[in-house]
Amino acid sequence: MAEIRFYHLTKSRLEEALTRLLRRIIDRQDRAVILAGSTERVEALNAHLWTFDPASFLPHGSAKDGNAAEQPIYLTAAFENPNKAKILLLCDGAEPPKAPDLGSAGFDMACILFDGQDETAVAATRTQWRDFKAAGQQLVYYQQDESGSWIEKARQ
Repeated sequence: MAEIRFYHLTKSRLEEALTRLLRRIIDRQDRAVILAGSTERVEALNAHLWTFDPASFLPHGSAKDGNAAEQPIYLTAAFENPNKAKILLLCDGAEPPKAPDLGSAGFDMACILFDGQDETAVAATRTQWRDFKAAGQQLVYYQQDESGSWIEKARQ
């Protein structure tokens, strides 16, 4: 059963929070798939990961870059797992797959990042929490504190 984590962004933009999480994933020598809400957003995030810090690099790519199986971080707008990642990160309103589909696709964890200033995103995330809870999934809710660090607020 995959653990579902909800990351409530209150202090940083998605790009900043995503970069911090991806650094942790790469430092642990894990792989990730980023599922974004559109192909345009995939390309914007792909470009961001190339330019966010001239002194740092996060190995990544999208279908446009090729070699999907070789990418430690793979960006997509479709539910897939070509790089055999264990972690799925969802953002920009990407619809999470049903709980059984996460495990059958090889994911041990799904992280849903949502903007706390966007009422539509907050409402959609509440519905997702209820749906995953009803499916018996392990759920963890994190919210940013004043400094932007993640604080666990709930676990079910």
